[in-house]
Amino acid sequence: MSTVDLASSTRRVRIEINERAVEAEVEPRLLLADFIRERAGLRGTHLGCEHGVCGACTVQLDGEPVRSCLMLAVQADGRSVRTVESLGRGGLHPLQRAFIECHGVQCGFCTPGILMSIEPLVQEGRTLTREEIRHALSGNLCRCTGYQGIIAAVELALSWAHT
Repeated sequence: MSTVDLASSTRRVRIEINERAVEAEVEPRLLLADFIRERAGLRGTHLGCEHGVCGACTVQLDGEPVRSCLMLAVQADGRSVRTVESLGRGGLHPLQRAFIECHGVQCGFCTPGILMSIEPLVQEGRTLTREEIRHALSGNLCRCTGYQGIIAAVELALSWAHT
């Protein structure tokens, strides 16, 4: 699907982001996170460590959580990406409501990545133990909370998925 412009060393990519096609000429080294923020204008995807450690940049690629700071935009060419902005369409997503209700947010920097990591589990309607929730969150660092509100929020959102 992508074409290479040898004269300028750029590639044309087309990525579906939150069900909207975004096309642009990009340098092959452009990170997916930067494409999302700069080319699509979606600022909810945060860049923290830029080494894939903190999880702040987590988005969903074809339904699976990925670190957008570790992936190049050209690797997402022709694929579907969901960002945290896709959750709030038509009102708060149940996971967002649970985070508010359980005080799972303080500064909010890590929250988009956490939501995009956990949302597929909520959508599946899985039943998870606290230990399984901790494991699911293990790729997301939060420096403000003690994780207790986050874990409670995930438990609440999962309980709503079963009703």
